Amino acid sequence: QVRLVESGGGLVQAGGSLRLSCAASGSIFSINAMGWYRQAPGKQRELVATITTGGSTNYADSVKGRFTISRDSTKNAWYLQMNSLKPEDTAVYYCSARRYGVDYWGQGTQVTVSS
Repeated sequence: QVRLVESGGGLVQAGGSLRLSCAASGSIFSINAMGWYRQAPGKQRELVATITTGGSTNYADSVKGRFTISRDSTKNAWYLQMNSLKPEDTAVYYCSARRYGVDYWGQGTQVTVSS
């Protein structure tokens, strides 16, 4: 099992920044992809950004140029730096990890952007 714990969410004004962190523990060997997803009220969960163990990244069009995903393999953690936040970025953000084709999820952290 892989356990994921997010931190760093909160309330911020539009134009502000937040940094989310995801700490992984448990059977973390052979995790080959990590990411961030979000779910706004009444909407489906959507991809925000992913990063592979090789460092390849992928972003949703809506966050390109504003968000940056990174990882620290020495700490078994990955991060989402969110700049120029907009009210439409308001959602519960979940970190994820894929290992042997199985997706694991954290409990989520709320991000609220006020206008």
